[in-house]
Amino acid sequence: MPSSRGIARSLRLLVLACALTLTFSRPSGAQSMPVPAAAQAELIAKLVGFDRNFAARAGGKAIIVIAAMAGDAESMSAALEMKAALSRLPTVGNLPHEELVVTYSNAAALAQAVRSKRAALVYLGPGFDKQISAIREVLSSLDVLSVAAIPGYVPAGIVLGFDLVSGRPKLLIQIVQARKQNVAFPASVLSLMKVYP
Repeated sequence: MPSSRGIARSLRLLVLACALTLTFSRPSGAQSMPVPAAAQAELIAKLVGFDRNFAARAGGKAIIVIAAMAGDAESMSAALEMKAALSRLPTVGNLPHEELVVTYSNAAALAQAVRSKRAALVYLGPGFDKQISAIREVLSSLDVLSVAAIPGYVPAGIVLGFDLVSGRPKLLIQIVQARKQNVAFPASVLSLMKVYP
């Protein structure tokens, strides 16, 4: 197991690499996503490995449920873009992985999809502004890491998210919700994130 200093250094290097990627890439077609899907996918793939409970939650394979809002073309486009970006990566949290795009109808159906697929991670792109409170409630009793493409979803109750600050990706975490969903990052990783209570 790497030391706290080694973990922090690895994560800083990853964020720097993603910042360089952002410098040479165009933003995602989904303009409300400040960090493009490819950079998010890289961050997710490495970052989830630092969650002390991710490997147990995933078992031998990380199932990722990617939610797309019904009737929202931008949301579906972002979901498909994230699925493609993740599918290009060999591992997520050092595990083989599979991505499933589900069309969101309501929070209870999303929770059921997470349970039935035994998802280790659920990803929300744009289009969920009015649904975050309900999603937070249904995920509170589940052992799953929720990730948001939209920074504003994190203070509202999605566990992990991304923002762009001075051209660099910034990691965001809703710490109370993280505990409810059995997500546990070491202090060395939390120190690199903007923490919402």
